[in-house]
Amino acid sequence: MITIEPLKPEDREAWESLFRAYIAFYERVAPQEVYDRAWREFSTGERLHALGAQLDGELVGIVHFLVHPSTSALTDVCYLQDLFTAPEARGKGVARALIEAVADWARDRECDRVYWHTKESNVTARRLYDRVAINRGFIQYQLPL
Repeated sequence: MITIEPLKPEDREAWESLFRAYIAFYERVAPQEVYDRAWREFSTGERLHALGAQLDGELVGIVHFLVHPSTSALTDVCYLQDLFTAPEARGKGVARALIEAVADWARDRECDRVYWHTKESNVTARRLYDRVAINRGFIQYQLPL
């Protein structure tokens, strides 16, 4: 059975391992300060939020998200920024359960929608995303500062 709940202090090590795997999946490298800052933000729960998925008592999935205003909605929107499931737990409904938990969280706060990005080449994840959400066809651009 999958259990979704906010991360607890004792989840720190397992969370960081999963988040490092997520960063590596997207072929990025992050200094330790990134992990430390994210954990601090999740601990306060003011600007950034995180949930963990437990399967048989082990943290096997994480999701990070935030809320922000929108010029095209009457209420705030929720951005699901990071979603990762441990390879050994894939195909067991963990990612779907995490997405549903974020949607419930956002619905409780009267957000207009939840949205996220993924790489076009992330075929495995996109199979799930195409079943639970609508692909509006947007392409993301970044301007590093």
